[in-house]
Amino acid sequence: LWFLYQKSAEPPVVYETEQANTRDIIKKTVATGSIVPRKEILIKPQVSGIIQEIYVEAGDMVKKGDLIAKVQVIPDMLSLNNAENRVNRAEIGFEDARLNFDRNKKLYDSGIIAFAEYQQFKVTFESAREELENAKDNLQIIRLGATKKAGKAANTLIRSTVDGTVLDVPVEEGNSVIEANNFNEGTTIASIADLTDMIFEGKVDESEVGKIREGMELIINIGAIENKRFSAVLEYISPKGILDNGAIQFEIRAKMQLDESTRIRAGYSANADIVLDKREGVLALNEALLQFDAKKKPYVEVAVGDQQFEKREIELGLSDGIFVEVKSGLDSNDAVKKPKRF
Repeated sequence: LWFLYQKSAEPPVVYETEQANTRDIIKKTVATGSIVPRKEILIKPQVSGIIQEIYVEAGDMVKKGDLIAKVQVIPDMLSLNNAENRVNRAEIGFEDARLNFDRNKKLYDSGIIAFAEYQQFKVTFESAREELENAKDNLQIIRLGATKKAGKAANTLIRSTVDGTVLDVPVEEGNSVIEANNFNEGTTIASIADLTDMIFEGKVDESEVGKIREGMELIINIGAIENKRFSAVLEYISPKGILDNGAIQFEIRAKMQLDESTRIRAGYSANADIVLDKREGVLALNEALLQFDAKKKPYVEVAVGDQQFEKREIELGLSDGIFVEVKSGLDSNDAVKKPKRF
């Protein structure tokens, strides 16, 4: 009977204890997005034609005005025929005006006609010469896309409009391209961006957007770069939400603070921890050690002897969901009882 009694008796419950310690408490929310350049410029041609040469490739550094590609103009046959006819007519008119001018200049030099009559022939001659030059320039534009007077400003030479890095060259030599005009956005020759000025672009749920504001600190975690975090400053919150997968999301943008030791590529996926509130170097306790009375006031059980505990009310502060700041009622030397759920 004594043996059966000892076997059925439950062993005494031994409670473990844990102490509060000093740590940083950070309350944050998470936004998903990507790392993109602040400005990405699309270079488009000013004339339609065929890509004759490409002088850059993705990853190249370019300066404003650097040559990117050359376009060979394929003239429209109707426009070309009209331009050639215009040149022929201009040559006939110029030759007729020149003969009249030379003949009347001799008469004027001999004093036979007045200066006013001579001036009319001179103006007609100069107008015919100008018309011939314009007709030739128009023909050259249709054939080559530029005139000799244009020099480096020829429309067939596609140049960079900004300093930066070439992100993409979506065309190849031989591809047909369309000029940018009022009816067509044109074919993109290259995209260029400044990779030293990057931003985090993401979305925040409507339940969290009311807690954030411009100027808040963000901690960026980039999936492709392990064991390294980047700081950013929130600079834009969209005033209008958009429906995304059944939830209202608000777009945010934050300026990245980069260092020269790490190369950031455009398009990296990233998560941003938005710091809503922060306490540094405060006494913190694991939230699982807390207990609440009938009035929902927090308290803990502090060891006062061997497996003996007393109830002690405490004042709490900021919580990050795991640890909570202890403002008063507890110090770092107190051993706090772990409830049975442990």
